[in-house]
Amino acid sequence: MPVLPHGLSESGKILAQRQLVERLLGDLTTSRRIFWYYTPMALLFSRHLDADVTVFDNMDQLSAFRGAPPELIALEDEMLAKADVVFTGGHSLYEAKKHRHDNIHAFPSSIDVAHFGQGRNGGAEPADQAGIPGPRIGFFGVIDERMDTALVGEVARLRPDWSFVMLGPVVKIDPAELPQRPNLHWLGGKPYAELPAYVGGWDAGFMPFALNESTRFISPTKTPEFLAAGVPVASTPIVDVIGSYGEAGLVEIAGDAQEMVSALERLMAADRAPWLARVDAKLSENSWDQTFARIYELTAEAADRKRAARGDAPLGKESAHV
Repeated sequence: MPVLPHGLSESGKILAQRQLVERLLGDLTTSRRIFWYYTPMALLFSRHLDADVTVFDNMDQLSAFRGAPPELIALEDEMLAKADVVFTGGHSLYEAKKHRHDNIHAFPSSIDVAHFGQGRNGGAEPADQAGIPGPRIGFFGVIDERMDTALVGEVARLRPDWSFVMLGPVVKIDPAELPQRPNLHWLGGKPYAELPAYVGGWDAGFMPFALNESTRFISPTKTPEFLAAGVPVASTPIVDVIGSYGEAGLVEIAGDAQEMVSALERLMAADRAPWLARVDAKLSENSWDQTFARIYELTAEAADRKRAARGDAPLGKESAHV
């Protein structure tokens, strides 16, 4: 993330980032380049530059998020026209975009099993959670317009004997609007390294996503992270969660507060051993190493096709080093 001088105009910010990228590229000794875009907004300061291969890593439908710049939709059209290969952050986003590019591939969230698997070890609990009585139902992630805060408040009201541990920074919504109840504990953001210790102290997890434009295409990374920690989880009916985990019986799906309470009751009462065996089989197919290997291959192939079209010699696997 570039640090820019305070008070720059929008055009000044674009110029400053353009100069920063040009200076950075000028200092590199390699003549081969991969441009990897997470947002089309970066085209504003880089569209004039050439690359051996251009990747659009389209993890979310950013134009649907609150506060998205109005020019983002047009920039996405330009990005899709410029990209040599496109990766989407889930299957629903892939289905929505597959007709817009001829080299597009779905990559739902992968998982660092070893990291989140620490949650199964029963280690020491964080101080701000240790005193919260059980059973504990937990959530971790950014708390923004994608969360159904009314659902959270209603579930907490229906089960005052449960404690709800809510981890994550509050952004783009007013913290004063979050539901407040004695059994609702908003503990703020936590470092990634500490998450397994928190999750390991929960009896169940839940993903109370709102059903709106900002969640229409999401594939929540936290789904496999909950599962790797050995914590059963219930979610609102997010399309990618249903398709990847709900239909396989790995995650409970709940449409309203009462259904969420019932789902959590079932999860906490069930024998976890058979479920964990199926979870581990699923997660073994979705490591970051496996995802990297496939993305590496697809990016190299895209670079070779581009070079062949120009009449240049293929890069093969070397293209991943640019």
